[in-house]
Amino acid sequence: MASIPVINVGDILEMKKNHPCGEKRFKVLRVGSDIKLSCEGCARTVTLERIKVEKMIKKIISSEENNG
Repeated sequence: MASIPVINVGDILEMKKNHPCGEKRFKVLRVGSDIKLSCEGCARTVTLERIKVEKMIKKIISSEENNG
């Protein structure tokens, strides 16, 4: 059984597929049963179901790594 990824507000998620603007990285704005993401390329916001987001994630870059 796969482990559940820990997603926090401020994390950067690298997705398996590109956003239409060409960017793969999204910043987490809100976490709950739905996850609100902001594209790092064009700043468009998207709200998706948590289960869908977890399947789309390639890599999680924590907010501590971004600041440090």
